Parts: sequence; structure tokens; C-alpha cells
Amino acid sequence: MDVLGKTTPEFQEVLTPQALAFVEQLEREFGSRRRELLQKRVERQRAFDAGELPTFLPETAHIRAGDWKVGSIPNDLQDRRVEITGPPERKMAINALNSGAKVFMADFEDANAPTWENLIQGHLNLRDAIERTISLTTPEKTYKLNENPATLFIRPRGWHLEEKHVTLDGKPISASLFDFGLYLFLNADRLRKRGTGPYFYLPKLESHLEARLWNDVFNFAQDRLSIPRGTIKVTVLIETIVASFEMDEILYELRDHIVALNAGRWDYIFSTIKKFSKRPDFLLPDRAQVTMTVPFMRAYTELLVKTCHKRGAHAIGGMAAFIPSRKDKEVNEIALAKVREDKLRESNDGFDGTWVAHPDLVPTAKEVFDSVLKDKPHQKEKLREDVSTTAADLINFNIPNGQITEAGMRLNINVALQYIDAWLRGSGAVAIHNLMEDAATAEICRAQLWQWVHHPTASLSDGRKVSTDLYRHFMADEIEKIKAHYGVETYAASRMEDAINLFDGLVTADTFSEFLTLPAYEKLD
Repeated sequence: MDVLGKTTPEFQEVLTPQALAFVEQLEREFGSRRRELLQKRVERQRAFDAGELPTFLPETAHIRAGDWKVGSIPNDLQDRRVEITGPPERKMAINALNSGAKVFMADFEDANAPTWENLIQGHLNLRDAIERTISLTTPEKTYKLNENPATLFIRPRGWHLEEKHVTLDGKPISASLFDFGLYLFLNADRLRKRGTGPYFYLPKLESHLEARLWNDVFNFAQDRLSIPRGTIKVTVLIETIVASFEMDEILYELRDHIVALNAGRWDYIFSTIKKFSKRPDFLLPDRAQVTMTVPFMRAYTELLVKTCHKRGAHAIGGMAAFIPSRKDKEVNEIALAKVREDKLRESNDGFDGTWVAHPDLVPTAKEVFDSVLKDKPHQKEKLREDVSTTAADLINFNIPNGQITEAGMRLNINVALQYIDAWLRGSGAVAIHNLMEDAATAEICRAQLWQWVHHPTASLSDGRKVSTDLYRHFMADEIEKIKAHYGVETYAASRMEDAINLFDGLVTADTFSEFLTLPAYEKLD
């Protein structure tokens, strides 16, 4: 196995021969199965393009009907009422671990631009966090851990991504196996000595077979490192619409390792647009109108709670992406009110915890869940037997009074361009218009624009047909706004021209690209 990225003395503390040999074992053992499962995604997409719709699998009906539960859940994962997420950047990690949240998910995926520097420095940061030695001194402040930091999870990159800086037999290896293998090898013993364990969030699964692959990876890895099976614990993000039809099966395949499912709302919306991008009858309106209370989002989240609690797993709610303002009282009050409303709905629906993107949101989310949970760690006794979700409910994309608007098109263009520019410069979590945006929201923006531009039935609320010309007219205006917002020097130092070319190519292409991060990754160092 060859490492093509730079290997400074500090990086070599992570990229040890033993750690790389372990990653190589994982790739040799599971790389071909990963590629086979990715091919199954392609075949399934062809079926959807031809008019097929997802449904609950007849061949796994016995699993859904069975009386089984997931395995044991460690003490430090019993209470997860507030979780905070962000990239494994040093300052972010310290602030998140100190935020008062129960869990910090260090994200190597959607909130992290996977430059080689970001990835390996991220592993160094997390190693130091586990050892309680992490610190950072700036001209303004010194950052260090407090006495009771949050429990640490990491999110490796999804099965679809590769790590171009590490090759085996001349080919890039799985980014998932690289992120997972490196972290587990370096930190499993450290974590266990601290009374915790190697905990992971698994992104973008599309079937129980992909969950089975992860389970086999876990067993193989634990055996190789002489760790008892079941030591690894995971939470799976249900963030693809096809996975919502296989939640029982995903829990079953991972039952010795899984502790929760999470409602990954932004990727879920993106997945919905992507899977049915060629269907004019499934056009969604402006993303601001695709709220958690529209029929298909309501159906999926209620089914998630019911499924988790039936199987003894936690149900974790979705992201509050608002960024409170310490300078603008009005902006702050609006953000906190929206977060409170969102978390009230989740806690009343039976979720056991929720996600926030900013430390200043932790108290608001905690207050809401405290009012429902009180001194209980969770509310898994809330079985939601009133919920009876059908396959038709999960694909009921009717949104009353939903509209495509000029403002919605412009916002999608503006947000996506600013995000892609930042991503190409190495930032994966970006504050734009008082929201914390990551790759998932940028994916929604460009996916919606592709779908609207390519369907003759798509019209704005004022009657104008959506077209490539109209989109490019709006884009020219938005580029000028961004230039004015950035200023001459910042714009000149940006990668906005690369972002524009990449984004425009994705929106106007004849075929829908599965992920914008795939062509964007080719432009990263």
C-alpha cells in the first residue's frame, strides 16, 4: 500500500506502519464487496429511473415481524439528549467537547473537506482529545478541555468515497475503511482504558446489505485487534430514502454493535430528489418549504422512533443548523425560537436526543429535552404504537401550497456557490446566511436546480418556466452579489471561479451526478 500524501514527522505518529498494515488488511478483505454494493446502487437507480418505487422488502418480512432487540448499550451512551457535530478541527473539537452536549460527533464526512491535511490533522486532534492533552492557544484565548467532556463519536466517510492519497495495487482505497481503520487502530485501547469505547456514526447507507458489510468489517477488525466483539458501537444515519424502508433490517444486521438510528434530515431530502430526479411528478418546491412536518418527512421520522424503540435502540433527532448571533439580538431570538419549536416536536414525538451544529444551541435543545425526559436517560418506553406508516406514506411528496420561487432558485445558487468555494479551500462546515451549511445542504441546492431545469413542467410561482437561461440569468446576478459580499481581495483569493464551473456543469449536465463531492474531490489537494 502506498501513501501519496505528505508524511511529516507529526503525521507519521498517525500513519504508522502497523496502522497502515491494518488498513490494508481491511481493504483487501472488503474492498471488492464494497464495489459490488456500489454497483447494486447503480442498478437500483436504473429501476427507479424506469418508474419503479421503493417498498418494504418481501424477503425480509420475517425480520420486521420478529421479536428481537439490539444488544447491550454502554453506560456512556444511555443519555444522548443533545449531540453536537462538526469537523475534527482542533478548536471546534475542544469547543464541542466542552459545550455541555452529551455527545460530540467528529465528522470526517459532510462537515469536513477531505484534504489530506484535514484528515490526518483530524486524527491527531482526536488522539489528543482522547488523551485529554488537546489544547490550542490563539492571540485571544487558550482552549483546553474541561473536566467532563462529551462522549466522542466519529463519522467516517461513506461507502461511495475513495481516499486518493492512499493506493493499493495502484488504485485508491475506500475512504470509509481508511477513516475507520486508522481511528480504531490508534485509539481502541486508549478509549477502553478511559471507560468508553470506539463509537462511530455510519453515513449514507442505502440497504441492509451495506449495513451487513459494516458489521463484517467490525467483527474482522475486532478479531484482528483482539478486542471483544460488540466493543464497537455505532449509530446509523437514516439519511437516504431507500434506507427508511429497511430500518428494521439495518438494526438487525448490526444488532451486536448498533445503539441508535439518527434522522439525517438534509441528506434525506437530497436523497429523495436524487432517487426520483427523472420523475416530473415528484418535483419538490423550494427547500425552505420542505420542512419536517411535510408528509414524507413526518412519516419517516415517526417510523424511525417507532422502529428504534421496538428494538431497544435510541432514536436521535435531526440537525438544528441555525447559528445564534452574539451581536444581533433579533437574529438570535429568531434562531432560538425555531430551534425550540423543532426540538419540542422531536421530544414530543419520542426522540431520545437531538443534534445541534453550534455550542450556543446546546442549552436551548437541552432545556427542551430536559422538560420531557427529566431525570430519565431516554424515553424508549414511548413505543408509538399509534404510528402505522405505509410505503405510500414514505413517498407522499405532496406539499400543500408548495412553490418554486425566484427567491428559492437564487438562494440555492448563492448558498451552493459559497459552500463549494469554501469546500475547495478546505472548509466543510460553513456559516452562510445564519445557517451552518455542509455538503448535504449544498447537494440539495444543486439537485433541486438540476431537477427544475430539466423538467418542462417546472414553473416559478409567477408563471415563468424554469430553464437553463433563467437559471444562468439568476446565477450571473448572484455571482455579482457574492463578489460584493466578499470584496475584491477576498474574491481574488477564493476558488469561486472553480466553484462556478463545477456547479454550473452539475446543474446543466444531461445526466444527474450522484454526488457533487466526487468531482469536487478531484480538485482538492
